[in-house]
Amino acid sequence: MRIALIGYGEVGRILAEDLVPQGHAVTAYDLKLETEAGNPLREHAARTRAALAASHIAAVVGAELILSAVTASQAVAVAQACAPAVGKGAFFLDFNSASPGAKQRAGAIVDSAGGRYVEGAVMTSIPPYRIKVPLLLGGTHAAALEPVLSQLGFAAKVASDRLGVASATKMCRSVMIKGLEAMVIESFTTARHYGVEDAVIASLKETFPGVDWEKQAAYFFQRVIEHGRRRSEEVREVAVTVQEAGLTPWSAAGTAERQAWVADLADAGLFGTKGSKEFARSADWRVEADRILKQSKT
Repeated sequence: MRIALIGYGEVGRILAEDLVPQGHAVTAYDLKLETEAGNPLREHAARTRAALAASHIAAVVGAELILSAVTASQAVAVAQACAPAVGKGAFFLDFNSASPGAKQRAGAIVDSAGGRYVEGAVMTSIPPYRIKVPLLLGGTHAAALEPVLSQLGFAAKVASDRLGVASATKMCRSVMIKGLEAMVIESFTTARHYGVEDAVIASLKETFPGVDWEKQAAYFFQRVIEHGRRRSEEVREVAVTVQEAGLTPWSAAGTAERQAWVADLADAGLFGTKGSKEFARSADWRVEADRILKQSKT
């Protein structure tokens, strides 16, 4: 197949690594390619043998399947940027963690251009599963796309023929998962300050005996430090989803702020240099908590 990847971040690169060896013609575009920040992306594409395009339009022209995997806030903007070049009948799979309303707006843009828009809700972290990550599909074209994705190796299933259902499932899950990440960082770092972390963890183990809190905390700290910016944007879309349901998103709004705060610290170099072995790779969450506490006291 001729496949376009819009967004060549972690998700886009993983998809390229899994699709190119199958013999598919993969072309990618990312805004970072227009700056020096795109150098690692260019190096990766050269190793993977994925082609790079100079614009959204150049990437999408002639593609039978377009995979949009950008930051959550750009879901609709990307649909607008790609629409003029979307071929008649081409599938546009929106991987972005956007609200149901955003998916519906993006879908209207793509469908009016002659494409076939399908929302995709990724239901867990992609790296461990790669292309086989559990994926919910939604929209009138979801049933037609499902067998195509299965042939490509995706673990996709149709959630609904209505746009927004798959995304609502993802967003409601994220209230819990991203919120838990933020709560663990806040709780454990505060506990570290007071020297009561062992007592707190012992209490949590008693209440939730099935969770290895040491291992889980290390994982949460690492993921938020490395991907807090993207996560904060996603949770802002989660907050919009909650608002669309008529509720005030107190929890989601706080989670977005905590995720963004950690991302700011990471961007300032508190946890090391991104891409280095030292960055967010400590097996002990206490190392990262101590860095945060030291920064908070300066």
